[in-house]
Amino acid sequence: MNNRIIISVSIFALMLICVPVFSQEEEDKPIRPPFETTLLIDNQTTVNPYKGALGLEIQHRFSKISSISDIFGIYGTANTRMALSYGITDKLMVGLGTTRSYKLQDLEWKYSILTQTRSGKIPVSLSYAGNMVVDARDSEAFGDPALFKAVHRLSYMNQLIVSRKFGMLISAQVAPTFIWMNAVEEGYNNINFSVNTGIRAMVLGFHSIILEYEQPVTQPDADVYPNLALGVEIGTSTHSFRVFASNYNALIKNYNVAYNSNNPFDLNYQFGFNISIKF
Repeated sequence: MNNRIIISVSIFALMLICVPVFSQEEEDKPIRPPFETTLLIDNQTTVNPYKGALGLEIQHRFSKISSISDIFGIYGTANTRMALSYGITDKLMVGLGTTRSYKLQDLEWKYSILTQTRSGKIPVSLSYAGNMVVDARDSEAFGDPALFKAVHRLSYMNQLIVSRKFGMLISAQVAPTFIWMNAVEEGYNNINFSVNTGIRAMVLGFHSIILEYEQPVTQPDADVYPNLALGVEIGTSTHSFRVFASNYNALIKNYNVAYNSNNPFDLNYQFGFNISIKF
């Protein structure tokens, strides 16, 4: 009888010791991804594809909303980008993309430095993202052909992305960004700094309201305005569909930051959509 009591007390004591350990292990696990895909609207998020996973991104922008005659930009000139991303590891992603306007070919990469934990021990997620973009237009597009060099086609982006998930429904991020353009049109900057902010609020199941705002920090002689986009996201386990309105048409951040001439307060917007597919 005494042995049974001793064994029972020992098991109970062991359970008291182990439960906090298991609980702590559970709390120190990474949070569920704060965003549905690697892109919110046009900015990278802190989300990466899993190791060995492949992602397809289709981005489409109609022309400026003008009148019912062109069905609010749908009949106008559109811009499209298609890109593939691949998870080399759970933390490291690389991708390739091609864009209609300017015949841009881009190589992008992203590395997850920190991941927010459920316990709050790590309060935010932190990623570094970058790209190299090639403008593949004819050399005549760069001004005087006698002065043209191949390096004039190149531009680069580097940014740090800090995100935080607030409960189950709200996620937000901020991303200080540096853009270098090897060649720019007169009146614009080679060096461009900006700060991007983004918010995702889940409202019904996998459906969310999404918002991006990017504020230029460096101001060239020409008028360059903030980038603003607002829309909705519909997600499933393998697909994400986003439809929105934005005051910019370029699909590569380098050109949005350096050249956006549409004042968001003048209602110069166009409709667009993104489709993300996970494999």
